[in-house]
Amino acid sequence: MAQYIAQKLRLTSALLGTVSRKDLAAAFRNVNPKTAFDLGRADKWLQGRAQPRELSVYDDWSKLLGLDQPGAWIAESDLPAFTAAICARHGVDRAELERRAAAQSDASHGHEERSLGVALAGTYACYSRALSPYYRGQLIRGTLSIDAGAGAHGLTAAYREVLPTGQLLVAGPVTPAKRGLYALLKETGGDAHFFLCLFPQSQPGSILGGYMCGGAIIGPEPQPSLTRILIVRLRDAVPDAWGGYLPPGQSIAADLASLGLTLEQPETVDRQLAQFLVGDSDGGANQIPPAEFRAILDVFDRHWLRHSGWG
Repeated sequence: MAQYIAQKLRLTSALLGTVSRKDLAAAFRNVNPKTAFDLGRADKWLQGRAQPRELSVYDDWSKLLGLDQPGAWIAESDLPAFTAAICARHGVDRAELERRAAAQSDASHGHEERSLGVALAGTYACYSRALSPYYRGQLIRGTLSIDAGAGAHGLTAAYREVLPTGQLLVAGPVTPAKRGLYALLKETGGDAHFFLCLFPQSQPGSILGGYMCGGAIIGPEPQPSLTRILIVRLRDAVPDAWGGYLPPGQSIAADLASLGLTLEQPETVDRQLAQFLVGDSDGGANQIPPAEFRAILDVFDRHWLRHSGWG
């Protein structure tokens, strides 16, 4: 059984002097041009969220380190044995190697946070269920802008809705985490608060989704409310007049097309979005099945990649 894969990869990277994941992947390709060491999956391997399943990756790894051990040994060995073996093979001081691996890990973590901020920054169109009892059953459109400030934790967001009573604007910090993306938004000069609890951002970052929690703005009483929300990345700025309640029966796909985002098979997309936003509840906690969100993520990711010049 494979164990300590993330730590072993960091020690390998420190031994080889590879600065980035791309450099590490290139080192694997040097020993086997057809290696199964994949740059995309390496992110999860180095974060300890997954491990290589192909034995050939471990065989290539053993060749890369010049060890007289089969690949299975690298997968199954404990961390002290692995560290001792590569230090002995390459004549490296163990304490120095571990120090370099720790330093690379800290630097990589800070770079990942800054990169995430850049990836999240942009303008988004938002769709959620109306919280007001006067618009029960309708969808409301909002805009979200995310800005990346200085430092690794400088993300801020501003959410705007165009309501019949005037414009609502709430803003606040965004906190990325391994298991979610969170934003606590407050109205300047008012008492409206909203909390976004979203799925973690994933590349290429075409869409975010999750829950928005807050109080109904238009209603006879300040009723606490929870709604699913979809947050779709746009390439262009949103017109100031756009937003507000979506007329009953109007296509979300057509509404996005008016903002310059034309999707293939709009009828199918509309059914997916409607199912996601309505959701269901059995009286317990209202939780979004990950597979339901991933199906929508797949549609938007494929569209984004086809039209971004990355694919």
